Amino acid sequence: MAFYVVKGAPDSCGRGCDRWIEAEGKIESGTAARFKAFLNGLHDRNLPIYFASPGGNLDQAIAMGDMLHGRPTIARVGRTLVRECGFEAQDGDVCVKLKQSGRELHGDLFTRGAVCASACPYVFAGAAVHEVAPDAVLGVHSAKVVLNLRGIQVSPAAVAAADQRGHERADRMVAAYLAKMGIDTGLLSLARSVKFEDIHILTREEIARFGLDRRELVETPWRFESNGLNVVKKIAIVRAPGEATFRLLQWRVACFGANRFALDFQRPAPANANFSSVSIAGTDAKPVYFVYPPVKVQSLEQWGLWTPRATLQSLLDRPQIEFTEMSPAADGHRVPQTIRLSNDGLSGALESLLVSCPPAKDPAAQTTRSGETAAK
Repeated sequence: MAFYVVKGAPDSCGRGCDRWIEAEGKIESGTAARFKAFLNGLHDRNLPIYFASPGGNLDQAIAMGDMLHGRPTIARVGRTLVRECGFEAQDGDVCVKLKQSGRELHGDLFTRGAVCASACPYVFAGAAVHEVAPDAVLGVHSAKVVLNLRGIQVSPAAVAAADQRGHERADRMVAAYLAKMGIDTGLLSLARSVKFEDIHILTREEIARFGLDRRELVETPWRFESNGLNVVKKIAIVRAPGEATFRLLQWRVACFGANRFALDFQRPAPANANFSSVSIAGTDAKPVYFVYPPVKVQSLEQWGLWTPRATLQSLLDRPQIEFTEMSPAADGHRVPQTIRLSNDGLSGALESLLVSCPPAKDPAAQTTRSGETAAK
């Protein structure tokens, strides 16, 4: 596992945060000692730490989590693309050497598809605050006991007994550690039910129940994406009071001209969507309503609206926007559900989107062409 400090764009790791620690790679024998030396070298710098790891040595992971426990550290799941690596592979020898150099590097942070699995969630759980983005992954499975039997002839029964004792020791260690960190030991029970050769991706409900991230609203910053259609995108996972499950919500902004933008909203289709409405607004502005009825595709429904740049700018000028879903209740009244969304990342993402907008048509050129056509 490599540990390094990264400087990114303004607000790239949260409002007012442009530096973070990346911890990536496999946890092996000796990783905890190197992690301790790294943390000591930071002195009083309190930076968020992002994990991207397939796991590894459980004892080392527990030791690393204990190191984080006494610090005011925020742990998250995320991966970094280091700019100094250029066209070299991020896991190639040249890039890994850079990451292990002790230099502060420059990079871009991504949570989408970032994985913290096997032993990694136990390190993650040791931090004072642990946050899992809606598009990041935590995975668990049972521990594997590695017996050092090199050159020793042992009966199968003795091997089985040693393996059993090793698992019992690991279970005691993990249970005590989770209790110390305030994590529900149901996490251990779940992990033990999954074969070492398999992996269980924790659902959002499990992440909340075990105490790995108890937030009822978790959102990504706005990000620019280019996959065929250039868009600015945000996703959120939300659970309303009294609800047992989380819902995945998604917003996208696409540009079809310098003053013509499409804003889409996607959610799981409710059981009764008749007479429902969806709107978005700045915290002190008049709401803008999405077009009814929405488009339904299987279990999803998608709402859309066309908006000029000025409306987008009015949303951009505020640190938060209010998003309201109005749904009919059993008694016939319409009940609003409003969430406040952060505008983190929206300014830079929109700048990238505007660069990709189709060019505006030149009225003078259009007049000339029309005149030429008429003269023929």
